Amino acid sequence: MKIVPDTSAVIDGRVSERIESAEESDLTICIPEAVVGELESQANDGRDTGWEGLSELQRLTALDDEGSVTVEYVGRRTKPSEATGAHEGDIDAVIRQVAEEQGATLLTSDVVQSEVAKAKGIPVEYVEPRVRGSGELIIEEFFDDETMSVHLKTGTKPKAKRGSLGDMHYESIREEVTDEATMKEWADDIEDTARTSSEGFLELSEPGMSIVQFRDYRIAVARQPFADGIEITAVRPIAKTSLEEYEFSEELKDRLSERQRGVLISGAPGAGKSTFAQAVAEFLNDSDYAVKTMEKPRDLQVGPEITQYTALDGQMEKTADSLLLVRPDYTIYDEVRKSNDFEVFSDMRLAGVGMVGVVHATRAIDALQRLVGRVELGMIPQVVDTVVYIEAGEVHTVYDVTTQVKVPEGLTAEDLARPVIQVADFETGKPEYEIYTFNRQVVTVPLGEGGEGDSETGVGRLARQEIEREIRSIARGHVDVELQGQNKAIVYVDQDDISYVIGKGGGRISDVEDRLGIDIDVRTHDENPNRGGGSAGGSGGGAGGDGGTVVQPEVTSRHIVVRMDEHVGETVEIRADGEYLFTATVGRGGDIQVSRGSAIAEELEQAIDRKQRITVHPA
Repeated sequence: MKIVPDTSAVIDGRVSERIESAEESDLTICIPEAVVGELESQANDGRDTGWEGLSELQRLTALDDEGSVTVEYVGRRTKPSEATGAHEGDIDAVIRQVAEEQGATLLTSDVVQSEVAKAKGIPVEYVEPRVRGSGELIIEEFFDDETMSVHLKTGTKPKAKRGSLGDMHYESIREEVTDEATMKEWADDIEDTARTSSEGFLELSEPGMSIVQFRDYRIAVARQPFADGIEITAVRPIAKTSLEEYEFSEELKDRLSERQRGVLISGAPGAGKSTFAQAVAEFLNDSDYAVKTMEKPRDLQVGPEITQYTALDGQMEKTADSLLLVRPDYTIYDEVRKSNDFEVFSDMRLAGVGMVGVVHATRAIDALQRLVGRVELGMIPQVVDTVVYIEAGEVHTVYDVTTQVKVPEGLTAEDLARPVIQVADFETGKPEYEIYTFNRQVVTVPLGEGGEGDSETGVGRLARQEIEREIRSIARGHVDVELQGQNKAIVYVDQDDISYVIGKGGGRISDVEDRLGIDIDVRTHDENPNRGGGSAGGSGGGAGGDGGTVVQPEVTSRHIVVRMDEHVGETVEIRADGEYLFTATVGRGGDIQVSRGSAIAEELEQAIDRKQRITVHPA
């Protein structure tokens, strides 16, 4: 009798079991090369199923050597196009063809393969698939009522984050170091249990990385080569709240119930954003709104009436298209991170769906600024009209976002009127920020006075910087700016630059005044009463006492390099003796590189040559 096993039967060890229980004396096992190719591919990807299947083939070889059975390798290897279509049944079709050509019985633990073989008239033996995993979460013993997450890695002590929202502590929970064999056992059991249990599923399965959702646990399992060792991170929500437990609950309820809105829930990691989002989702559902979620992975703890969607075919755009057919009143988007996420969020909001997005941000205004450049400026209030900032599990700040055509705060010329996004405190109604286009740049300006020791307003600082930029593009030497009220300034330049800056008949400086909407008086440095101690209006001050970090730029053959290792990704201002030079973003390598030969580099080199103090300030 001839038997052709498919991949599922080999992986489950059902072939050697069949041989040991066989009553036939002349049993021949015909192993398709397609099965060998699939197992080899899985093993190369680091999947345990591939290694288990190869171990079964080695057992069959040993049985053949003993004379218990005859083992033959038959058929052809699958083509690359067939291998990539494994989920569509291409490899299974090749295996069925081998069984048909050999006149053999197909052995499988794949119910679909079995039914297709029967439909094609191929003799088939179906055996139940081997149950994998313990059926329970093997690492659940590490959790108690105050444990939010457990962190396990080969060669380290198990650790956990425990405490309450806003008071979490990262601590060791066992003194014994976990060895690789134990980590592999835990990782395999988690993945196998998720595959077989009705209480869990694999959210993501890629070479080196799996994400499991099991009950209310979200578990990330990382392996080599993606990680440098096996690592398991299991997260579980420790709090489930209702909207009534938060500040401004009644006002927020009225706001959310009034009409569909665009809301960003922001905060630092672990601040309680998702917990608040769950409370909002439950309130909306109880208020007779149709609520859905978009999550990758799905870990919001919401009731069964709220359907949780993930990325369809790996793309949230497809999920959004499907949701528009479902017609939800509100969608909770957890989390909005990349530009693509903001675009999907915006498209759904502009289609009339109420949207609640969860965003990482260290300040409430930062959440709104992440839309700048991703959404047309004038459309931002239509996309997001409410920003909620969560800190230590509490509602810290709520902003109301509106738009109006007006002269930005601090400017007076009527011809400067433009669309302005106004960000106001939800409780007091007092405007705190304005966002608008100024001199071809989108700027976010804090309203009111600056911090202690800084009498310059946000608008004043912006105006001074823009004047400096404009005059530096004309003048060849040093430039100082002193603001004289809201719409007037004095510019101090070298004697040789006076006529060049003013231009013939005052035409050049008039063009600058028209662009900025500010009257500018041009004078020489000798007329500057503050020359010894730096320019007035906050642009001078060589002592570096204005909160900046003193740096020593390195001049190489091609670049000027400013090292800022602790500020990767931050936008900062570079100043010389307190005078603004330029704004830059600190790169991934922890430095700012300015190409020599550029105008900015020349100014910076001149400042270095004059031995001015170079300082870095938050932008």
